[in-house]
Amino acid sequence: MPIKTISAAQFATAFDLRPNLVAWFLGAGASAASGIPTGYAMIGDFKAQIFCRETNLSKREIDTADPIWIDRIDAFFRQTSLLPPDGDPTEYAKAFEAVYPEARHRRQYIDDAISKGSPCFGHNVLGSLMAAGKVDCVFTTNFDPLIEESAISANGVLPVGDQNRPTVAAINSADRAMRCLNESDWPLVAKLHGDYQSIAIKNTGSELEEQDNRMRHVLVESGQRFGMIFVGYSGRDASIMEALNEVLDAPSPFPNGLYWLTSSASRLLPAVIEFLGRAAAAGVDVAVVECTTFDELAADIVKITDLPKQLFDRVMEGRPTPRLVPVQLPITEARNFPVLRYSSLLIESMPRTARRVKLAQSATSPTIREILKERGVKATVAANGRELAVFGRDQEVVDALSSLGATLDGEIKLDPVVDSWAMGLIYDSLVRSLARRLPLIPRYKRSGHSVVIASPRDGEDREQARRNAQLLSNLRNAYKSELTGTVPGLGFPFQEGLFLKLDLINGRWWLGFEPYTFVHIPRVEVAQVGSLEHPENSSSDPMGARPERSGDPAGDWRRERWAQRYNRNWASIIAAWAQLLTDSGGETKRAFGLQDGAGIDALFEVSPVTGWSRPGHHHAYFDRTT
Repeated sequence: MPIKTISAAQFATAFDLRPNLVAWFLGAGASAASGIPTGYAMIGDFKAQIFCRETNLSKREIDTADPIWIDRIDAFFRQTSLLPPDGDPTEYAKAFEAVYPEARHRRQYIDDAISKGSPCFGHNVLGSLMAAGKVDCVFTTNFDPLIEESAISANGVLPVGDQNRPTVAAINSADRAMRCLNESDWPLVAKLHGDYQSIAIKNTGSELEEQDNRMRHVLVESGQRFGMIFVGYSGRDASIMEALNEVLDAPSPFPNGLYWLTSSASRLLPAVIEFLGRAAAAGVDVAVVECTTFDELAADIVKITDLPKQLFDRVMEGRPTPRLVPVQLPITEARNFPVLRYSSLLIESMPRTARRVKLAQSATSPTIREILKERGVKATVAANGRELAVFGRDQEVVDALSSLGATLDGEIKLDPVVDSWAMGLIYDSLVRSLARRLPLIPRYKRSGHSVVIASPRDGEDREQARRNAQLLSNLRNAYKSELTGTVPGLGFPFQEGLFLKLDLINGRWWLGFEPYTFVHIPRVEVAQVGSLEHPENSSSDPMGARPERSGDPAGDWRRERWAQRYNRNWASIIAAWAQLLTDSGGETKRAFGLQDGAGIDALFEVSPVTGWSRPGHHHAYFDRTT
């Protein structure tokens, strides 16, 4: 039968009705916020010590917080039989005994770990509930004294006549627990594995095999009188789980419900899931309380439960500092001028649909592009199985793909947020539209697209050359140098250009552009740079470096070229590029310039104004003159 899951707030509401009818069971996780290592943390420490011992390494040489070292240590234990596998209920006990075979050494380890802790918010709340007479019984597998210290401290703020001081019973003082049980002399703190000051403490496999008979009896009898909430307990101890299962054999087990706190129900161990399932089958009201920490559960309880004012004030004084606190917002008027200019342009509109083309057989985007290129067809495509999304002339595309059984099939909606193929199609088309009718050459790469300035060509039409020079004049003035040429001393051709990126930010699409000097370095096996139209098989570096050699032979020249370009020069370059990219005579940017209805064109409206960042308020920093 499925086990219901409730929130901490829902548990707190139910708990507040009759808090005295619910006993508490605290495991190591309840003390984690107090600075005391959990069982999982201790297992990690024990494994690291065994790993160092077996591999003859110093513990100083490893970092147990580094995931790489954690994986390496876990892999070591998976290949050996030194410890039980991960998640085995006996893992903690076996690891502890393997590192510290002597009981006195284990006691010292526990003593050192406990000395680092202090009561957390959850301890203070539970201690105050005990002092207020709202919680009668607390069981714990922890050796630390935090819960009793919290209860004693809480009693200290109450008048003597209103105090409810707890009786603390460990495995070497189980008679106290028996007396409390027989005489209903509450509150009781029962330490099932012993107190850190006790000579007898249970923490190894042989010690945990059998729970002390009297303490076990107290736990079983309490399970027949109270409901129970488990906090920070993993269920690793077979002896305790056996005692809890024994409760289920009684006529009325856990009469006020059974609650198990965990960050996620999926993290419960099989033994716990089996126990909760048995309890539910026995008619117990069972629920998993999903809550991250003991402190968060305590915070929900404090909101609802009525505590005496002295105790409430004491608890709230010790609460953790909230992550979000109110702050006084600046009220002085902000400055008008922009502080930072972004090299990005707002895409005010983009295509919402493309032509749908059906194929008789599946094909990939690179295959389709190669076929169109061979037939001299200009189109932008994205393949999705036997379906294509296309921008370009319909008939030319269908004719070129006739061998694949291509047919027109209406239009297809584009959602670049959801569909990566739609994002790629729009990205490709945007780059094509920006370069169209400008002296720019688009470069399509899987790593990111770019455009570069077209170098003058021999035999170029004189009027076209003049027009190109006019279009590039602002950019040339901003760079204060030629935009194309050859690298001195190397002879490699270079072209100024841009890396282009399409990003969705706060629900709006932006074209980011980064100026860069592209150097064309020939590869050893290929004499010239590959095709500019989707060089899918080319491994050339878009940054201009040669993969067969170490480093970038033109790197020093490129860095020197940009070293003297400071903020004012950069601002001019960004402005000139923005002007060039959006210079369309007031018309929408078109990828193909289709006007006759022969196909679907990719249309973009790009703002000519770059993004700006303004100060949110005035500050003396903005008064600087240098």
